[in-house]
Amino acid sequence: MPQQRRAQLTRHAIVVAAAEEFDRTGYDATPLSAILRRSGVTKGAFYFHFAAKEELALALVESQARRWPKLRGDWLRRELDPLSIAVGMLSEAARLLEEDVVLRAGTGLARHRIAEGRGLDSEPDWETLLLDLLRRASADGMLRPGVDPEAVARVAYAALVGARVLGSRREPGAGVRMEETWRITLQGVASPEWLSNRKAR
Repeated sequence: MPQQRRAQLTRHAIVVAAAEEFDRTGYDATPLSAILRRSGVTKGAFYFHFAAKEELALALVESQARRWPKLRGDWLRRELDPLSIAVGMLSEAARLLEEDVVLRAGTGLARHRIAEGRGLDSEPDWETLLLDLLRRASADGMLRPGVDPEAVARVAYAALVGARVLGSRREPGAGVRMEETWRITLQGVASPEWLSNRKAR
């Protein structure tokens, strides 16, 4: 195996092992020895790729920061109404957080003190993004009269956070939990016309 390819595989093994340990026990409670044991690499190999555990954690933060803009851009470019975009985008985000431990751990670390003042972009401001979409949906008559877009945005974001925390540790997973949240919430906030059109699609 070429040396460069071997180095890439070693780095990947370290990153995945660290993500699994950080996700399971948290950054502060994870010793370097646990990452080495899970990844199967030597301490020398680790220090070839990362100067310290903190540098490894920051690599996870940077990795998740690159993922979210693509997800957001992909959904905003779709020819869908704003309420459908909000539902689909948040549901996919929850599913990705459930399935991808590197993304999940990096997203959690983005709120940790090690990321403060680093100039790293974190995950999107979901609540603000949702609020913009829901206000547009309300203006287009897709929400029931009297529904507060800000309240819906807060509930949806809280559901995403809860799905991320619970969905990786117990069944059902985060993706299913987010879909359940939308299914129940939409019955009370979406207009009958929008719900009817959604069922017809």
